[in-house]
Amino acid sequence: MRTLSFTLVALTIVATLANAQATPPARAAAPAAPAAAPATGSASAEAPADEKSDAAEPNGFTYEAEGRRDPFVSLLRRGVDARAAGPKMAGLAGLGTSEVSLRGVLTSQGAFVGILQGVDTKNYIVRVGDRLSDGTIRSISKDAMVILQQVNDPLSLEKQREVRKLLRQTEEAK
Repeated sequence: MRTLSFTLVALTIVATLANAQATPPARAAAPAAPAAAPATGSASAEAPADEKSDAAEPNGFTYEAEGRRDPFVSLLRRGVDARAAGPKMAGLAGLGTSEVSLRGVLTSQGAFVGILQGVDTKNYIVRVGDRLSDGTIRSISKDAMVILQQVNDPLSLEKQREVRKLLRQTEEAK
């Protein structure tokens, strides 16, 4: 019996709060129409005036961060580099690690040289030490290349990571 009475009291309180939130707060009275306004079409002339007064008042909820994370910002896009929004540099320096793929490896003067293809469908010849927009080529072997990528995620403990680009992608490497 106590749980039933408690449930009824709780439902009454919730219904009262929901009703109080559903009713809009009282607004100030709209200014009176000027006396010189013609009597014909006064009903249609007043309707846009009400819409304008509604537009002047803010509708809904405004979020004030006060040092907290904005709950409406996607967590999936955190750590996106701010440079990506601006104009990109031309050539290899404008491409990111995720925008290139290893298409070939050559031997030149006793060292390996990589052939990268960018999202712009252009091919680039790269050596160890060459820079991309977000990393540096660390090593090139006969079947792979390692890029030391700079991590721009403020929540990540590591600031660099090694990204391995394989010459021939297999199903397990995808």
